[in-house]
Amino acid sequence: MNLYEEWEKTLTDKNQEEVTQYLENYYAKEKNVYAQILADKENVISGTVSDIAKKLSLEPVEMAGFIDGINTSLENEINLKDLEEDKEITLDINWETLYFNMHVAKADWLYNLTEWDEILDLEKRDEIAKKYRISKQAVSDKVGRNDPCPCGSGKKYKKCCGKA
Repeated sequence: MNLYEEWEKTLTDKNQEEVTQYLENYYAKEKNVYAQILADKENVISGTVSDIAKKLSLEPVEMAGFIDGINTSLENEINLKDLEEDKEITLDINWETLYFNMHVAKADWLYNLTEWDEILDLEKRDEIAKKYRISKQAVSDKVGRNDPCPCGSGKKYKKCCGKA
């Protein structure tokens, strides 16, 4: 069984209360990991899974969960199905994508870390947060009765293509 399968098994072999407690502990560790990575301004981390896990104060199985969470923020995603303790990996983090994805995950305990101040200036973070909010807005392409007709006639929709 690879590390990612162990990570998934850890979350499915417990009752809901145990999973909640386990994830609370994991999220506290994860917050410290991100604080460390941001403080070190280290966007490229290479080594074996177990070496990186040790450096970040995580168990190898927790490292699989961490990689699962950060994977879409990496320049080159890691195949989670091949994750073994002795596997050489490179975490090449795109800071802007990571900040955006933290908003997507609603992980305010991560995107509000003070360590972001040294990575992305406030203006850039506000721009990324705005981009996230815009991406979540519902957009309707439905034409209202009093809107200009999409055919380009210049008439109101109700007097043109919307006539019943």
